[in-house]
Amino acid sequence: MKQSGVMKTYIILLLVPLFWGGAFGATKHVLTELSPLTASALRFVIAGLLMVMWSGWRKELHWELIKKNFAGLFALGAIGVFLYNYFFATGLQYTSAVTGALVIVVNPVFTACFASVFMGETRNWRTFAGVILSLIGVSLVVSKGDLNVFANFSVGIGEQYLFGAVASWVAYTLLTKKLTNTLSASLVTTVSTAIGAVILLAASVIEEDQWGRVVSLSNQTMLEILYLAIFATIVAFLVFNWGIQRIGATKASAYINLMPVNALWIAVLLYGETISAYHLIGMSLTIAGVLITTQNKSHSARPKVNDVCSCCRT
Repeated sequence: MKQSGVMKTYIILLLVPLFWGGAFGATKHVLTELSPLTASALRFVIAGLLMVMWSGWRKELHWELIKKNFAGLFALGAIGVFLYNYFFATGLQYTSAVTGALVIVVNPVFTACFASVFMGETRNWRTFAGVILSLIGVSLVVSKGDLNVFANFSVGIGEQYLFGAVASWVAYTLLTKKLTNTLSASLVTTVSTAIGAVILLAASVIEEDQWGRVVSLSNQTMLEILYLAIFATIVAFLVFNWGIQRIGATKASAYINLMPVNALWIAVLLYGETISAYHLIGMSLTIAGVLITTQNKSHSARPKVNDVCSCCRT
């Protein structure tokens, strides 16, 4: 690839952490008018329909493969879309968008840790150092700079839900690694998103019954939902996978480190959130831990495109 082409790829990939970072402030505001399940259901029903239409147009929906692997795809939809977004949106009801971004950014750290334990992937000092640094950084954030809260087990309810989102994403990623041995990443993501959207829709109708509010949403909230569905979900995924094809999974995945930075300035400038010193220190430590962990395989063989799905669905 020519140098100009590589530089173009690097620049375009900046859109991925920008869209993901913006999802935190947007979700936080949407939750002022809708409850978590309904907000998530509306977002993913739109995203799921568009992704199915896109995959159908590209003739990527192989129904025999879908039926053969339906149990695994259903599990991905239930864990990676339904549970993840339930924990994510509920957590943001109780904490700031900046804190949410700094908790969620440790997804690849814990994924690497569990993959090394349960899937036999390589582990060395980088894995452990990355986990420790990230834990210190996140601990500073969730404790608001006062680590004494852990002695009294008084971590906030919002942060507890966000850790549930992290656990859901780790399970989703490990399951995805198995399924993408036989299915393409785009097929796995499209079908699991559609399944998760159906589960979210059913759960929101049963538990919240707020769909009557959708017709009276403010213009800002409707635009934010469209942003979350189209840009933070579909476009980010397509650009991310395009980047993997162009420069490889390791370099493309490193862009996740810009997500909390974008979440911070967007939340401050557009949504009026405040930041503290513990946010900045915690972000620095957390990003350093993610960098150390995700660079663990930088000298190993380049993975296939099908081996990697979007590393963060915010």
